[in-house]
Amino acid sequence: MLELPYIWTFGVYLRIFVTIIYFISFGLFAYAKNTVLELSISSSPARINPLLATDSASAEIADWIFSGLVKFDKNGKFIPDLAQNYTFESSTSLRFELKKDIKWHDGKDFTAEDVLFTYHLMQNPKLVTPYKDDFKYVKSVEAVDRYTVRVTYTQPYFQALSIWMMGMLPRHLWENEAEPMTSRLNKAPVGTGSYKLEKPFKVNEKIILNANDDYRPHRPHIDRLNYHYIGDPSTRFMTLKAKVLDIGGLDPLQAERQLDKDFHDYYTLVEQPSNSYSYIGFNLRLEKFRDKRVREAIAYAIDKKELIDLLFFSHGKACHGPFMPGSDVYPKDYVPKGYDLNRSKELLKELGFTPEHPLEFELVTSSGSDIGINSAQIIQYQLAKAGIIMHIRTMEWQAFLNTVVMPHNFEAVLLGWSLSLIPDAYSIWHSDGDKQGGFNFVGYHNKEVDMKIEAAEKIVAPDAFAAVYREIFKLIADDTPYIFLYIPNSITAVNRAIEGVEPSIIGIMHNQPEWTKKTTIQE
Repeated sequence: MLELPYIWTFGVYLRIFVTIIYFISFGLFAYAKNTVLELSISSSPARINPLLATDSASAEIADWIFSGLVKFDKNGKFIPDLAQNYTFESSTSLRFELKKDIKWHDGKDFTAEDVLFTYHLMQNPKLVTPYKDDFKYVKSVEAVDRYTVRVTYTQPYFQALSIWMMGMLPRHLWENEAEPMTSRLNKAPVGTGSYKLEKPFKVNEKIILNANDDYRPHRPHIDRLNYHYIGDPSTRFMTLKAKVLDIGGLDPLQAERQLDKDFHDYYTLVEQPSNSYSYIGFNLRLEKFRDKRVREAIAYAIDKKELIDLLFFSHGKACHGPFMPGSDVYPKDYVPKGYDLNRSKELLKELGFTPEHPLEFELVTSSGSDIGINSAQIIQYQLAKAGIIMHIRTMEWQAFLNTVVMPHNFEAVLLGWSLSLIPDAYSIWHSDGDKQGGFNFVGYHNKEVDMKIEAAEKIVAPDAFAAVYREIFKLIADDTPYIFLYIPNSITAVNRAIEGVEPSIIGIMHNQPEWTKKTTIQE
């Protein structure tokens, strides 16, 4: 009788002991297991090759796998990447000293021969890529020794350094590929970047990237990236709300109206200006728009703040010119022309427009964008207050480009451009771009702008280049060939378990190898 309680007590303690060991083991597993970043991608990559990555999906995946000789820091300044340092020996000669401890994902050494090979592959007639034009002023590339490269240019070139942000390819693998456009390496890439592909990717399937143990200066703290293919925007949003994703984009309506406390407890929102702007472009070949006062009258009648408030719930900012705000090429002393309905009416009166004979024109835009259509309708309403009649025509995107924009068959168009830290104004703003198929489809001509663009092309020093581009900005903005409308904000939800995120002018991923992700037993 006395032994039973003892046996029962021993059994209880035994069960408690086993339970403790179980949870300790599980906890150790939870904290020791690999940390994973769950991401999404809206389309499958075409080719994971930095020389061929022209679509956003291919470029995003390639950026993890490949590295260039230089890159941007968080402030948008050039710093070495695969290079240890770089020196302009003259205005037409650039020398790179390469790091000596870089390895390809297969363990082979990265050397100057890989840089030479990548350049020569870029010139291969079998390789079809728009990036060839970036290297048009390169006269020669030579390996001075195993870890030194000299690039010689035919003339001073403002992109002399930036073109070497291009990801490098491994010579020892690619030199045996006869057809670069269809090479197996476009599906199973090998680079020097922070992550490497776990297996050759397949269309519309999850892409897994594993941390590169040999990455310098150190291995990324997060072990794996899982890219889930989710083509539908609504499904991406629902997947984010279900906490399947660690990072995901939000539109303003979602951010303002469709998030609950649970979402905000799990995610922090990072909001920054996007690298794009929308504009109304006038066909300057038409007599109707040749007088700058006509374009100014339209511009003064558009309330950009109201437009942004209605379209983006105030998640955006007014655009005043062609270059990225906050970058070195944006003039900080520029004072834009604001909304002024009375001034618009005064200009219209000066020009001879009356309620009986109003200024009237047609705006064409793509039917594939609700934002574009809504923008047009709001602008139509605003212009009517000044007595300006604007008709709206919408078209399917490809038809819009092929039958309206490129053949210059329009009065005005509503479109957008991306913004770059180092813009090249030549294709859009130089008179030479006014041709069939050219990007200067509004027919903008300004001899002073042409001269400054041509002069800037030959400037190597970043500060001097930026100074000239700030002058170009002011000239273009004053001419009003476009009405620069708005720059919407980019809103990103980031799992609060991720630490080390530092938003910057180049986005949030610039320091991803420094990120950590807390793991818990509940995972």
